[in-house]
Amino acid sequence: MACTINVNLPESSYEIEIAPSTLDKLGKYMSKLELGRKVLIVSNPTVFELYGARVVNSLEANNYQVFTCILPDGESYKNLDSIKEIYDACIEHRLERSSTLVALGGGVIGDMTGFAAATYLRGINFIQAPTTLLAMVDSSIGGKTGVNHPKGKNLIGAFYQPQFVLIDPFVLQTLPEREFRAGMAEVIKYGVIWDAEFFAQMEASTHLDSIKTISPELLETIIKLSCQAKADVVGQDEREAGLRAILNYGHTIGHAVESLTGYTEVIHGEAVGIGMVAAGEMAAELGMWTKAETERQNHLIAKAGLLTHLPKVNIDEIITAIQIDKKVRDGKVRFILPTQIGKVEITDEVPTDTIRSVLNKM
Repeated sequence: MACTINVNLPESSYEIEIAPSTLDKLGKYMSKLELGRKVLIVSNPTVFELYGARVVNSLEANNYQVFTCILPDGESYKNLDSIKEIYDACIEHRLERSSTLVALGGGVIGDMTGFAAATYLRGINFIQAPTTLLAMVDSSIGGKTGVNHPKGKNLIGAFYQPQFVLIDPFVLQTLPEREFRAGMAEVIKYGVIWDAEFFAQMEASTHLDSIKTISPELLETIIKLSCQAKADVVGQDEREAGLRAILNYGHTIGHAVESLTGYTEVIHGEAVGIGMVAAGEMAAELGMWTKAETERQNHLIAKAGLLTHLPKVNIDEIITAIQIDKKVRDGKVRFILPTQIGKVEITDEVPTDTIRSVLNKM
């Protein structure tokens, strides 16, 4: 299954290494990058108990001086208070500009570690070692880092690329099924926005809702094709000046649902799934694609065990929340809407009445 995917950027290219049982080799991989000897691992208690010793041993075996910063688990802790804890650890252990932060965990840990690395001493090295499907196929790649604000998701952050991403698919064996399903939302997204053949492969699979029932071959395809799609898009548009915005498919409504439910009732991937359903229905109402294509998408989302309806949230509050989303430009909300399986368009011309109509039906 081992493969290497290159993220080709003008100033900060890096590799994504995908291979089973590679957490034990992180120190060896890092040695090739000629980084400083001080390393701070940022993780949460659950992940660190499972995999921390393996990573620490690998780094120490390659002559790194290793420190740890263990943060509480969950999206509700993705805030500036947690960033301060990382800064405190960096200062306590006297990390330098040549030092490295290693993000060992899911998207929350990766986003916060990247933001801390971007801002401590105006920028130090950082490595992504994602342990969830969602982080592997999406958030660990592309350099979007940041934290949430009570009024919205990821409103505080920076573009800051890692030096290296190490994906060990074996760690998914300990991933809770809800988290696996949440990751599948981002995977399905790539099929809708970028790769119709990939979408069809997932349609042909009997199961998508559990790592226990999905075939090893399909899991390998899912990780490789998703990472390649993300790398291809980011390589063409690192800072979301144009094309990269398509990666936000499902995220406009999704982020609003997440924030309005307190980042606990509905987790990120589940919210993205709901957002994709909404976006597909808007596209159908606007005549951008067919009702049959909407149903194909929604069926695949449901097959992955994801929600296809809104939780109990106020529609007016959703419409208000999307007005302060990062994707607003010149006061207009930008949506990513599909025109066919494998293709989407960016538009800021979705009438509020259409948004309200679709949400009321969900």
